[in-house]
Amino acid sequence: MQIILLLILAVFQVTVTDYLVTNPDFYQLDAYTWESDAFRAMKLGDVVAELDPADMDMVTTWMIEHEYDLVGVKERPSRSERVSKRRPTEYRKLKQAYETVFKDLRYFPIPASTDSNTPDVTYENGWMDTRTYGGERGHEGCDIMGNQRARGFYPVVSISDGIVEKVGWLEKGGWRIGVRTPSGLYLYYAHLYDYSRDFKEGDQVRAGELLGFMGDTGYSAIEGTTGNFDVHLHVGMYLRTDHYEELSVNPYWVLRYLEKYRLRYRY
Repeated sequence: MQIILLLILAVFQVTVTDYLVTNPDFYQLDAYTWESDAFRAMKLGDVVAELDPADMDMVTTWMIEHEYDLVGVKERPSRSERVSKRRPTEYRKLKQAYETVFKDLRYFPIPASTDSNTPDVTYENGWMDTRTYGGERGHEGCDIMGNQRARGFYPVVSISDGIVEKVGWLEKGGWRIGVRTPSGLYLYYAHLYDYSRDFKEGDQVRAGELLGFMGDTGYSAIEGTTGNFDVHLHVGMYLRTDHYEELSVNPYWVLRYLEKYRLRYRY
């Protein structure tokens, strides 16, 4: 009897091994993996400085091989084709998502000042920090702080080309503007003090175009409310996916990438 069981187990092992070799899709993670919290955190790390939007194959491979976390990776990861062959569906969708995020990005949203006496803006990785206005929730964006100057001081420029989809007052976001890039990324600029012009939905904007000025508007149903928090620009980034109309992703490391493409203004 024991010999028979051992033979059955041996045959089963060979069969399973043969299936795994000839069916690489078996290794795929769940269909929601590339839409998971790990992907959304966009942990691109310091190697973000080396990213090339034209080579999302490389970025996709790095992120999958390091389980969506390059923070702490000091050296440029090696490139491997095993990932795309072993998990082709996940690889294809993930690559498309990174292309949507990076392809149209051109400039950091706050230009540097040519005046050396002007304090620079600051920002930290506050992804999913707790917010309580309107009910407790996670912070789905990145705040660029400009609280060393009064509201209306720091200019805000468009990160990319795009079409205005939303503009005007929003209770949580104050005076805000939402721009859809040609690749489909939705860029959300919130808490503005004022707009540079009378934007309308459907207007085209260009990368580097002045959108308005950093402020502290919002957290009120009353239009024009200020003073409920420090002056800052909230930047949000959203993707349309298979299962979500708008899936937020962490802008922090994307902004770090854009720092090397920063305009200079006299202000």
